[in-house]
Amino acid sequence: MLSSCSYTKLGYAGNTEPQFIVPSCIAIKESAKVGDQAQRRMMKGVDDLDFYIGDEAVDKPSYSTKWPIRHGIVEDWDLMERFMEQIIFKYLRAEPEDHYFLLTEPPLNTPENREYTAEIMFESFNVPGLYIAVQAVLALAASWTSRQVGERTLTGTVIDSGDGVTHVIPVAEGYVIGSCIKHIPIAGRDITYFTQQLLREREVGIPPEQSLETAKAVKVGPHCIINVCTHVCL
Repeated sequence: MLSSCSYTKLGYAGNTEPQFIVPSCIAIKESAKVGDQAQRRMMKGVDDLDFYIGDEAVDKPSYSTKWPIRHGIVEDWDLMERFMEQIIFKYLRAEPEDHYFLLTEPPLNTPENREYTAEIMFESFNVPGLYIAVQAVLALAASWTSRQVGERTLTGTVIDSGDGVTHVIPVAEGYVIGSCIKHIPIAGRDITYFTQQLLREREVGIPPEQSLETAKAVKVGPHCIINVCTHVCL
């Protein structure tokens, strides 16, 4: 199970591709700001069950959409636990106590975050076993499936650019060289917002509620190019 700022990918061991790719968001009902305190406490239990995740969360305008992970780090553990519960039971349709789990973490993940993750998996879901691996090491292992890779090695440099953060990670024999990691807080989401701003400046007449999705479509479609030869293009 791979959780990032934008999407969570999950599936069973042995498959070459993830079985599910789910937006890493959760839509919840905001508690009332005013009103009787006793009534708010009574409704809290109902609100805890009234939430949606993934694509369903994106399509709930009357709910508040939250993203528990920001720049690769979990910021809201309560929402993250509810999100993980739903993807395990609703998507994988698995009893967690019957399966071992492989989770991923960013290269600069703190020991506290790793401890919280293990606490949720063991105490809330009662999993029999858990392994938390750095995404860069798994990326090198996944490269072995390519025909262009002649030698299977866990040594190399991985550039991991997701939705919220970009890392350049050197790996030697399966171990991340932490002192040499480069952290860049610019990634896909920033490109989306930049594209959205360009569309707004050009006044192309896109409705405000559709501007973000339009910017995403422009980014991933054939309209954007990667400039690999800056000196030539300039």
